Amino acid sequence: MSANPPAAVIVLAAGEGTRMKSKTPKVLHEICGRSLVGHVVSAARELGPEHLCVVVGHAREQVAAHLEEHYAGTRTAVQYEQNGTGHAVRMALEELGQVDGTVVVVCGDTPLLSGLTLGALAATHAADGNAVTVLTAEVPDATGYGRIVRDPATGAVTAIVEHKDATEEQRAVREINSGVFAFDGRLLADALGKVRTDNSQGEEYLTDVLGILREAGHRVGASVAGDHREILGINNRVQLSEARALLNRRLLERAMADGVTVVDPASVQVDVTVTFERDAVVHPGTQLLGATHVAEDAEVGPNTRLKDTKVGRGARVDNTVADSAEIGEGASVGPYAYLRPGTRLGVKSKIGTYVETKNATIGEGTKVPHLSYVGDATIGEFTNIGAASVFVNYDGEKKHHTTIGSHCKTGSDNMFVAPVTVGDGAYTAAGSVITKDVPAGALAVARGQQRNIEGWVARKRPGSAAAQAAATAAEEPGGEG
Repeated sequence: MSANPPAAVIVLAAGEGTRMKSKTPKVLHEICGRSLVGHVVSAARELGPEHLCVVVGHAREQVAAHLEEHYAGTRTAVQYEQNGTGHAVRMALEELGQVDGTVVVVCGDTPLLSGLTLGALAATHAADGNAVTVLTAEVPDATGYGRIVRDPATGAVTAIVEHKDATEEQRAVREINSGVFAFDGRLLADALGKVRTDNSQGEEYLTDVLGILREAGHRVGASVAGDHREILGINNRVQLSEARALLNRRLLERAMADGVTVVDPASVQVDVTVTFERDAVVHPGTQLLGATHVAEDAEVGPNTRLKDTKVGRGARVDNTVADSAEIGEGASVGPYAYLRPGTRLGVKSKIGTYVETKNATIGEGTKVPHLSYVGDATIGEFTNIGAASVFVNYDGEKKHHTTIGSHCKTGSDNMFVAPVTVGDGAYTAAGSVITKDVPAGALAVARGQQRNIEGWVARKRPGSAAAQAAATAAEEPGGEG
């Protein structure tokens, strides 16, 4: 929370965003696990404002529902007609009523803007006693942006000049307007009533408030963002991807600074909600999404996608897809495993190659090494599940549960037809279809007896390569001829 929290933060999110060319409202497009407007609201909340209001317009029901679901307590104001940024702020103030103190106005499509930068803007505004404080940035190339013109003596902002209107001297200025402001609440409300619409768009521009207050003798100042990339707005899919890359890199750098090894940051993607412990290792080609947590000394990747998954200390997850799973301390998963929701892996358990699990609790030290499906099941400790085993959990209408005890050894190519229980210490023979409960310590054999029909190939496939091979074998010493 900011040392001097603002009275209100207003987020402008009413625009349609036609350049996105999408049925999804622009501010609801996501980067790194959070919507554009969600990033802005999260940054604004870091200031601890008394009021937080998002102005909605285009697809307002959809945007408002998103805010209610993910950012409960955020107020909304409706801009029924898109009549400019000044009009949008006026709608917010009508919703909030009289606001005494600092009002921060920010755009809903600036996902890289940090709470730290907004806090610095509010602090500068209060310390300098400004009527308006503009968040600015110095950029390598200011082409197309509004330039900040300052009083050389006082540093106060005297004008914001659009590129097309700037002189050659002004075009050499690299400090630009971000469209983010801090206002004195009472002065803002009064000035908005004086904003005119005699411009080419017939709209109420928020930037006109700066001139109105300056002409009234009030001071307009500026706060310079530490990183110019923070003020980037999103207008199309290219800019969306660029912002995603910047934010992803920021998140990975933060993780690395905290002691995480990211082998190839260029090939790793993370959400803002992902957490790590020190000495975790992330290998190339890995996506970590949602509420995923990677504990100390765990290794994930390469080519792994984890969503809402907890990876225990020292676990190893290789070439795996997991969703809403828990991987125990020292467990081994993959390569080419699929952990579906409800999977709970115990300490030092193993899920091997081409194994799929769903709604399954697998005990400490238990192994499902390869080519198996474990669904709706509980498996005890130190049990080994043979290759090519299937937990047959669905009867066409309902799912049923299978329980296998501790210290069991099940054969390869087993079918466990649920509901069924295999007791502690029991064995099952390879190729068995287990349809009845197996007592503890028993051996279950559920397969037909093998019968060999001599000479079948010669009679049924005469002249075939198989028949010739069999005949040759019969003629050899020790053969069956």
